[in-house]
Amino acid sequence: MTQVCTIAWVHGVVQGVGFRYTTQHEAQRLGLTGYARNLDDGSVEVVACGEAENVDKLIEWLKAGGPRSARVDRVLSEPYQPDREWPDFGIRY
Repeated sequence: MTQVCTIAWVHGVVQGVGFRYTTQHEAQRLGLTGYARNLDDGSVEVVACGEAENVDKLIEWLKAGGPRSARVDRVLSEPYQPDREWPDFGIRY
C-alpha cells in the first residue's frame, strides 16, 4: 500500500454549497487525512493523504462534481509533500 498526498484546487460554484463538508465526509469514508478550505478566489483547496488508490478515488469524485449542490468547472491537482501530518480529514478556515 503506497501512501501519497495530493493537493487539488477545485473551481466553479464550490463555496457556500456545503462543498467542504461533503468532501470531508467522502474523504473520511475513504480513510484519508488532510483538509478542505475555501480560498479567496472562490475555489476550494483540498489536501488528501492516504492510500494512493483512495486518494485517486477522492480526486475522481471531485472531478465528477462533488456534491449535487456544487458546480465543478475544473480540478487542478498535483503530488504534494506536506510539512506535517493530519490525524484526520478536517475543514480549515
